[in-house]
Amino acid sequence: MGVAMLDMVGEAVDRLITIEAKNPGMPHGVLLPMYLAARKANDDKPVTMAAAEGLKKHLGKGDVVFIMTGAGYEPTMPKGESDGPPGAASLARILYRGLGAIPVYVNEPCHADPIIASSHAAGLMVKPFEQARDRRLGAAMACSPIQQSNVKAWIDEIYKEYKPKAVVSTERLGAGANGIVHSATALPLTGPDSKFQGCIDIGEVVTEANKRGIFSVGIGDHGNELGFGTIYDAVAATMPKGKILATVVKTDIVVPAMMSNWGCYGIEACLAYLLRKPELIHTPQAEERIVRACLDAGGLEAMYCTTDFVVDGLDGETSMACMQFLSNIVRKNLEPPDAGLTH
Repeated sequence: MGVAMLDMVGEAVDRLITIEAKNPGMPHGVLLPMYLAARKANDDKPVTMAAAEGLKKHLGKGDVVFIMTGAGYEPTMPKGESDGPPGAASLARILYRGLGAIPVYVNEPCHADPIIASSHAAGLMVKPFEQARDRRLGAAMACSPIQQSNVKAWIDEIYKEYKPKAVVSTERLGAGANGIVHSATALPLTGPDSKFQGCIDIGEVVTEANKRGIFSVGIGDHGNELGFGTIYDAVAATMPKGKILATVVKTDIVVPAMMSNWGCYGIEACLAYLLRKPELIHTPQAEERIVRACLDAGGLEAMYCTTDFVVDGLDGETSMACMQFLSNIVRKNLEPPDAGLTH
């Protein structure tokens, strides 16, 4: 499997997940500059393939991978949103089935229900860690304290207990230069001026990985998500109020996408290609099942705060089509060169 082929598949996947389709009231023309910055930080290589290669390199059977997600808080989205948990669950599934890794979801308690529902709908049960580790029964979950003052000790505990070999963060918000976590419109989610309730900054899970030399991936869509500190200058220059909302938390690879779910799906597709197992990509029908499970469990659609079959303003069928397209990219590139030729 040559470098040229890897780049070709990665290019196709990157292009698909970075299509921009947004309401006129949302920031436009922001995704491409952030993506180009992410590529530059990765030696101008496709970022989804780089993330997949890194995860394949660092994870084997029985190795723990932390998967962080969860955005949205009281009063508008008390259990989070439909962008994040479906992508986290789909990526966890292929890391479990394809590499034999043990996914451990890392999140606040308020986001647990949509994450568990998404994971179960993807076919990956969430069990106590001992069962996930010793009996290969699926994924596990580590919920943060609900008091910020207890987070540092909790991070020390989960690193000691789980010993992760990689950390992936998707649609998980990180603190900006002023130490405050902000929304995509620069509203403070933490700190004295916040009008929201329940946001706990667990970004140090990622910074601890960086300190320990543990491979890390950050996935997001607006630059306030963990990992986008790697391209901080691009976020600050591109996003409205970018200097306020841009996180300073870095990851080894950062994947900007139309929505964070799609970033996860892109990495999933690249992993399936690397493993030569296209059947590991979840189907469009599974995508519908996963997103609906997330919505039913309280992960609301963020644009309208509704349980309609929508993710980040796009019809759920659009994400189903994305999965079909990703599957075709992988399958066609794994075919023999002469497949279908009649002359």
